[in-house]
Amino acid sequence: MWKRCLAAHWRYKGVKSEGEIDQWMNNVREVLEAGVDGQMELIRNMNMNLYEKEVFVFTPKGDLFKLRQGATVLDFAFHIHTKIGCRCTGAKIDGKTQKINYVLKSGDTVEIMTSSTQVPRQDWLNYVVTSKARNKIKQAINEANLKKAEIGREMLTRRMKNRKVDSDDAMLAKFIKKQGFKNINDFYVELHDRNLDVVATIDQYVEFMKRQTETVSSHETAENFVLVSKKSDEQESDDILVIGENVKGINYKLSKCCNPIYGDRIMGFIASDGAIKIHRSDCGNLKHLKEKYPYRIIKSEWSGRMGKQFVATLRVVGQDDIGIVANMTSLINKEGNAMLRNITINSLDGLFEGYLVISVDSLDHLDELMKKMRSLKGVKEVERT
Repeated sequence: MWKRCLAAHWRYKGVKSEGEIDQWMNNVREVLEAGVDGQMELIRNMNMNLYEKEVFVFTPKGDLFKLRQGATVLDFAFHIHTKIGCRCTGAKIDGKTQKINYVLKSGDTVEIMTSSTQVPRQDWLNYVVTSKARNKIKQAINEANLKKAEIGREMLTRRMKNRKVDSDDAMLAKFIKKQGFKNINDFYVELHDRNLDVVATIDQYVEFMKRQTETVSSHETAENFVLVSKKSDEQESDDILVIGENVKGINYKLSKCCNPIYGDRIMGFIASDGAIKIHRSDCGNLKHLKEKYPYRIIKSEWSGRMGKQFVATLRVVGQDDIGIVANMTSLINKEGNAMLRNITINSLDGLFEGYLVISVDSLDHLDELMKKMRSLKGVKEVERT
């Protein structure tokens, strides 16, 4: 063992100054001259006296590495390479298996063990003493959490669309804060990890939204609400709705929960601020509003002029074949004024389920596009959500 240690000093990576090199060589010379009985004692003295704040360990190939005193297997793994550190499951120390928190001693021969399924965990920060390992662990955890949060957000959004629930960003942010989360990403990570049930969370959000947006008391009447006009700089040609008794120029918003488009049967709901939220007549949220606040429902219809695009979300199911996504996107891009704004695809057991957010001119335009998409090879189902 000691002969290999001495030979490895030529590949020693931790020594920087000439003085350190001279010290090292003098100690090597003493070891060579000491004979078998005195060799290990000299090495121990060398570690104790010259390198009290450091440990020196070897790889199975004989490469020598210097780490700070108290460094663990995990520190050494990250010292070699970030990917090795992130996949570290333990090490063989002089042939004996040890855990990632094993504290290294000078002279140890360390063979890192890894697994492709291993990922950094928060408790790893308790097992390292070097700043490099600590920073790399934090970075890996943050990157993993960002990916989890993205998946969690997508999962919640999809479930909300399926239930026709309006996922207003500002309202959702208030709800998340009310749940005790200081960071929105932490909330989505909990959804991803199944620590929060998606269905129960949506139910809680719906109740929260009702309490926040519907602040009127049970004795209110329609006389309490004043319709708010549009700003004077908005052009009349942009007014594509007729609200109430042939009234134009009213401030309105197209509801995000059902995304009505030109040609849909619609109704309006007078919000607390006097603006009108336009819903599709078959919208689940509108049904609830009708039951609870019938006096705030107002007749609405399209004026006959278009002049703008509307957002629609399509759910597409089909055979998971190479090129099918490209065929769908190509069809949309070639379809007149249609524009693909977002696409999400998931594959499982040879099938794919995709959600496409597109901009179209009207309901007729959307129906024609859906008809063409159904004719694509491999597409089994296309429906509006």
